[in-house]
Amino acid sequence: MALWKEPTAPTPTPAPMTPRPVMESAPRIERPAPEAASTQNTPIARPKERVEIRESLIASGLSIEGKISGTGHVRIAGSFKGDVQVEGNLGIEPGAKHQGEVKAATVTVSGELTGNIAAKHIDVTATGVIIGDVKADTITVAAGSRMRGHVEFGWADAAPGTGRVEHKGNGVAS
Repeated sequence: MALWKEPTAPTPTPAPMTPRPVMESAPRIERPAPEAASTQNTPIARPKERVEIRESLIASGLSIEGKISGTGHVRIAGSFKGDVQVEGNLGIEPGAKHQGEVKAATVTVSGELTGNIAAKHIDVTATGVIIGDVKADTITVAAGSRMRGHVEFGWADAAPGTGRVEHKGNGVAS
């Protein structure tokens, strides 16, 4: 048995405390008691999941043949032969060529499109060329663009049986 005490490390002395500045209290926000919230019969609105729509690109210099379908956006800068059916938008860049049927929300034609188009809105820019039938709720055609085919637009609000007459003639008024 040892009669001596083992030396211990000296304990540091704490630094003197400086007083904190007095903060003014913020105004208190009254919230309903939890039991009051649970008695309400209204459903709690949950935030909707954010769905990001991406764009697919067919780059210039590429030539692809096939079919495109889905929910995203498509931009063609090269050459594509085949049908396109998307819930998003289709853009055909200047110098690009597309041959096939198109169904999309919005179609922007700055290149050349050979085929029929069905969309909610169609933009034909000054460099755009469409060879085929066009059906849309609205259409914007820029000066300098070219189009060959039957065009039908502005009938989005027409109900069936409203006496709508569709003219499929040679485009010459008599």
